[in-house]
This record gives sequence, C-alpha cells and structure tokens, in this order.
Amino acid sequence: VVQSEQAKKRGRGGRVYGRSGILVQGRNWSHIGKPGISMELVETRGEVHHFTFEHSKAYQAIQFQFLDAVETFNPDNIVALLNIHPLHVDSLIQFSDVCKMGEDLQMAAELIERALYCLESCFHPLFNVTQGTGRLDYRRPENRSLFLALFKHLHFVGQRGCPRTALEFCKLLLGLDPENDPLCATLMLDYFALRADQYQYLVRLYQEWEPSRNLSQLPNFAFSTFSYFFFNTDAAGFLCWQLQDSLIMFPGVLTPLLDKCGIQPDAEVSKHHFFGLAAQAQQSPALSQLVSLFVGRHFGLWKEPEVLAWLERNVRVVLQRVDRGDPLVADSEAKRKRRYQGATPRNISRHILLSNIKEANLTLPQDLANAPIFGFDPLPPVDNIVSYTRPPRWESGMGQSPYLWGHMVSAFFRSLLPSFNLPREVVGIAVDDRLVPGNDDGDLQHEDIGGAAGIANDGAPHVVDAGDLRRSVTSLLEAMRDLLNNIHLPSDAPNDGDMDSDDEHED
Repeated sequence: VVQSEQAKKRGRGGRVYGRSGILVQGRNWSHIGKPGISMELVETRGEVHHFTFEHSKAYQAIQFQFLDAVETFNPDNIVALLNIHPLHVDSLIQFSDVCKMGEDLQMAAELIERALYCLESCFHPLFNVTQGTGRLDYRRPENRSLFLALFKHLHFVGQRGCPRTALEFCKLLLGLDPENDPLCATLMLDYFALRADQYQYLVRLYQEWEPSRNLSQLPNFAFSTFSYFFFNTDAAGFLCWQLQDSLIMFPGVLTPLLDKCGIQPDAEVSKHHFFGLAAQAQQSPALSQLVSLFVGRHFGLWKEPEVLAWLERNVRVVLQRVDRGDPLVADSEAKRKRRYQGATPRNISRHILLSNIKEANLTLPQDLANAPIFGFDPLPPVDNIVSYTRPPRWESGMGQSPYLWGHMVSAFFRSLLPSFNLPREVVGIAVDDRLVPGNDDGDLQHEDIGGAAGIANDGAPHVVDAGDLRRSVTSLLEAMRDLLNNIHLPSDAPNDGDMDSDDEHED
C-alpha cells in the first residue's frame, strides 16, 4: 500500500513487470518484480519497430558469475547461482539442457518456460508478438536468449502433441529477424505446418517466398509442398511431376529416407547409379547436412502406406526419365555443384546443434566438432555487437580458458561429470588429442580417448562407470527440482531499486 501511494504521488506510470501470459502462462509463479532486464526501442522503419534487450549493472554482475560457472564445466555451480538468482535467464536455458540430457523433459521444459516468462515481463509496450512488427538483432548477446528460448520451447510444445501451437511459435521466431533467420526457422516451418494440417499456409508461403528466397533449393520445402495437393485428385498430375522433379534435384534423399522408415528398396532402385551409393558420395557436405535434417525430422510423415506407395510409383518414373536422358537430370546436377559448395552457413550449423537430430549431428564439420558448444549461446555470430564486456579476472596457472579444452560433445558430457571421457564410437567423429585440466598444481596434460576408457596419469586405463554418470545427473536433477519447488519470491516485489537504481521506463 505504501509503495502504491508513493507511486501515485510520483505520478509515474512505470512499466508493470510480471504481468504476462501471451507466450507462456505463469502458472502459480510468484510476481517477479524488476528482473534487471529491459527492452528498449532502437528505431522505427515504417511499421517495423527494432528493439534490443538491455541488462542493468546488477544483472551484468550476475551474468559474469554465470559465465564463470559455465567455464568450470560443473552444473553444480549453475544450480548454486539459480538458488540465489532463480530467474537468471541464461542459467535457466543452460540448465534446461542438463535436465534434457538427464531425460527429465518436464523440468527441462519448465525451465525454458520460466525463462520466457521472465523475458516476456520485460517486453516494451510496442513489442507486440501478435502483429509481427517487432525485430531483434541476434548479433547482440542480450537478444539471443529470446531466440533460443523460443526455439527450445516450440520443440517441447511440438513433442507434447501441439503442432499448431509449435507452428505459431515458429512463425514468431522467424518474425524476430526474417531477413537473417539466425536460427533457421525456415528449415522447420514446413514440418510444423504439415503436422498441423496447415497446407494452404505452406503453399502460400512457398509461392510468396520462392522468387526471393529460392525455397525450392531446400530439400524440406522441395518435398513438403506436395502435401496440400496429395489429397486433391484434381492436382494429382501436378503433384507427381513436382515429386519427380524433387527426386531428380535431390537424389540423395531417397535411400536415407527409406532406411529411416525401415523400408528396403528393391534391387532396381538400390543398384541404380542415380539413387545408389554414388548419389550419397557425390553430395557436398553442405547438401548432406540439409538432407540429413530433412530425413531426421520428416521421416515420420512419409511412413504412411499410401505415401510410400505413391513415392514408389514416382521413383520408377524418375528412373525411366534418367535412363532416357531427361535434360532436367543434367541441369539439376549442375545446380547442385554450383549452389551447395563452400562452408555451411553459420545459422544452419546453429540450427543443427539446437535441433539435436542424430543424423544431422554426424555431418557437422570437424572444426565445429572440436569446439565446445553451450546451449545458452551456440555458435555466436562472428560480427558480435558487444554492449558490455567481462572485467579482467584471475587466470589459472594453465594460462588458457577452459573453453579451449575439448570439442562440443565431450565438453557437454564433462559439464555433467568432469571425469567423464567420451569414446570415439559415441561421438561418431575422429577426436584428436586435446588439452584437459591437469593436476592440482595447474600443469597441462594430454588426454587420449580410446574406446570406452580414458588413460590415467600412470598410463593405466581408467574405465568410466556409466552408473556414476547417471547418479551424478540424478542427484543434480533432484537438487534442481527441490530448488524450483521451494522458490518463494515476494508476492509484491518492488518495482524500484531492487536490482538497480536506474529509472523505470515510462509508457
């Protein structure tokens, strides 16, 4: 009451925090007060408003503590930070990945919802998610949390059997930066549209964007746009023609798609040079990644008997066209060689890492496989726009940041259990010798990962007990569950001065 009277006397119509519910429902979560994050309007171009998140000085200090905790590769430190700051967004996102690794999907999803709830409470009054006129620059680290939280949230929603809701979140994610699409929402937009039976939307999107974005050069759109016509007998001829052209453009799709569906192709197809092993070997790495993403994500939509029968008929027609020397075959081969060369764009690699599709993960280039990747900021843009930097801090005797210790998969396992050594067979890629933390005196040692055993300092193999890993993850999840169940924030947290002395924004 006193605070309300003081606010009235000041005559201030400050922004109300914690009264959200468009992105996620607050459940029984407490009023969060002022979280230390704000959203500012940068500029307006026509009807489009460009915004950016900003961190208060107090929140920046928490962010520095979080980065220090991440560098230890010990999730206990993140739990400790969340115990003090239960709504620190990046901590929630990072620990959600730990929960997901421990197969506690319910807690992983709740952590992401809490992160979205906190971010939504800070939205600018002009940032309207229903109109699609708000833009955020992914190059600013403060903005990435919303992108990543939306990406992870829509996947959890889709897994709960709500494809239409997941589609709307996917549209929102794309609308934050449709020109650059930093998380490649385009690569999954068609999938959720198909699952939600939004065929007309998919076709309209394809027709409007194809002239400027060449959606037909993405395997997912090349094969997905048939769905609207599949049940339309009047368009059956066009449908067969479209599918045949897609198979000619992307012959490397057929064999892995059938394998994923558990279908054995007949000898005529498997031994033909166009669809056989040669089709896989001739694909560039960039195209292989796109194909693997499509197969790993869409295969369930192709397992219907009527779809497989329709696919089989058109495959035989394609083989006849290839044997006849159809000009489209040579033209498509030339396009593949011209358009899919060079390194994979960074946003596609970022999408692969976040999607966690096994077939696509195995196609990642070696330079990414040898770099640690963290869920709160995977593959930061090379053209970062930094608004604040970490202060100089004490460096260990190693003289190097722990970020240099290993590649992404082993680094993530080490974040769960520091003594865990990941075998090459699990990673699926070659692992070079790498620097790891040495003895207590700060010396460096080399670690050779061979088979299922690491090599101890004395040269004897040290076998990692999988039970130790499970027990470590289980204990962490139990501690986090207890933490979430016992968070009791003030029901009327003050809107002024609890995190920062900065003035609040007026409407």
